[in-house]
Amino acid sequence: MQARRRHRVIGGLTALTTALLTVFALGVGASSAQAATGAITGFAGKCVDVDGANSADGTQVQLYTCNGTAAQSWDVRSDGTIRALGKCLDVAWANPANGTKVQIVSCNGNAAQQWTHQADGTLRALGKCLDVSGWNSADRTPLIIWDCHGGANQVWNLPAGGGDPGTGRMPGSPYLYLGWGNPQNAVDVMNQTGVRSFTMAFMLSSGGCNPAWDGSRPLTGGTDQQTINAIKAAGGQVQISFGGWSGNKLGPNCATPEAYAGAVQQVINAHQPNVVDFDIENSDEFENEAVQDRILRGLAIVKSNNPGVKVVVTFGTGQSGPNWWGTRLINRAAELGVPIDNYTIMTFDFGSSNIAQSTISAAEGLKNQLKTARGWTDAQAYAHMGISGMNGLSDQSELTSPAAWTQIRDYARDNGLTRLAFWSVNRDRACPGGGVVSNCSGIDQGNLEFTRITAGF
Repeated sequence: MQARRRHRVIGGLTALTTALLTVFALGVGASSAQAATGAITGFAGKCVDVDGANSADGTQVQLYTCNGTAAQSWDVRSDGTIRALGKCLDVAWANPANGTKVQIVSCNGNAAQQWTHQADGTLRALGKCLDVSGWNSADRTPLIIWDCHGGANQVWNLPAGGGDPGTGRMPGSPYLYLGWGNPQNAVDVMNQTGVRSFTMAFMLSSGGCNPAWDGSRPLTGGTDQQTINAIKAAGGQVQISFGGWSGNKLGPNCATPEAYAGAVQQVINAHQPNVVDFDIENSDEFENEAVQDRILRGLAIVKSNNPGVKVVVTFGTGQSGPNWWGTRLINRAAELGVPIDNYTIMTFDFGSSNIAQSTISAAEGLKNQLKTARGWTDAQAYAHMGISGMNGLSDQSELTSPAAWTQIRDYARDNGLTRLAFWSVNRDRACPGGGVVSNCSGIDQGNLEFTRITAGF
């Protein structure tokens, strides 16, 4: 079995591209998307406020009459953080339980500090909404998290230019595949590495337009659901990936966009993921215009029905950016008005001898294509981009070392990309000289070293 079911696209680096990449490798490139700064207003026209303008970790965030002070000046960033007084808006103890207090804490990049502003006005973290406790409009009413219901005490207005739905960094989310490769215990991995999100793979067809894990394991009640529940209970997030390189996929089996969207909705209803990832590969989906269009039209329905769930498309690339099929997917999504939150390219199995440089080149090519298709600025394009790598040796024996993956992570983070993943946690173990296999990377590395690096995204 191949270590990864991914599309292969061969490309080459020109001398000019290589020269430009040297500049990027040294950290010179476009800056992250600009933040918006100002008051966050909500219930009864009052402001989100840091109690007593106290910058100490753990200070309660509350509702208070707007007064223009620094305690109410929030820096809404494209990386998903919301900051005041030099600290980050944070869900205490990363606890997703209803009623958990919202506070300011030193910024640490974990999921408890990742906020998204949705089209319905809600601000969400850990799958819950920022909420005014008890619907009380009095000054000093604590802010908490609570199940999202869209009430007036959960609707917030951000500073102009901030909190664009679909932007905001997702926590680093390596793929975890329970179908092979001696998968580790997800909560143990979280505790050992600090990672707070996993991309669970793969959702396929069990026959017709019926979703099942790997096409055979039950949608609910099995090991996949048990693992997802455990991740969430430990304060983590889940992305669910549909498709992949091989297997019986939903795209060709669902006859209409509506049917495809219905299959995806079954999965969302069953597992409440933060993100749905559509890994569009091979000749049955990626290189099939009718199926590409069916999936894209279906994703427009999915996003309309689930504005709080991020929609990601993941696909192969060449070293200078997406190939003809990838370009078509980007352009068709724009033509059809599909609100895709993130376009993730798979930066491996594309003939690279220097994976970090090739990845940066491919990402810059993706950025340029998104700018052309969507009319975006550099910052807007980066904020809708992601990278998915392959740790250790790829199917073509390309080498992604921990040092190279760190360079890729830093490029993504520094330029405001919003998704980082790799294939896979199962392989994040050493076996130098072991080749390309399902349960280790083929190289000498620390146990879960790539996962630790990804947790720092």
